[in-house]
Amino acid sequence: VLFEDHNHVAGGDHTQHPEFELARWAANNMTPEARAQATVYTSGEHCPMCSAAHGWVGLGRIVYASSSKQLVEWLSDFGAEPGRVRSLPIEEVIRDTQVDGPVPELAAEVRELQRLSFERQAKEG
Repeated sequence: VLFEDHNHVAGGDHTQHPEFELARWAANNMTPEARAQATVYTSGEHCPMCSAAHGWVGLGRIVYASSSKQLVEWLSDFGAEPGRVRSLPIEEVIRDTQVDGPVPELAAEVRELQRLSFERQAKEG
């Protein structure tokens, strides 16, 4: 593990995604060759902003546990309003990157974590 991060959007800056920070870190700390050979592991599929950052810095393979499509469905189930930015599969944003996910065996666990997060955010207002 070379770098890890988590979501920082609770402070109001909705661009502070860990995948974006990872791309920024990689651009500043890894050679282009090392970035191309790297594998990025995430709990959720990159959003379009993070997919673009991943592509711009030339990172390699992406492995994610749950898809953006799953997240949209789960949030709808929880009563959330749709977000302002459309969810797009990573492959629709960047080319020539190996993408593996979602992992069906983790769907129930990730859904529960999303539910708990949604409920916590609803309570905090």
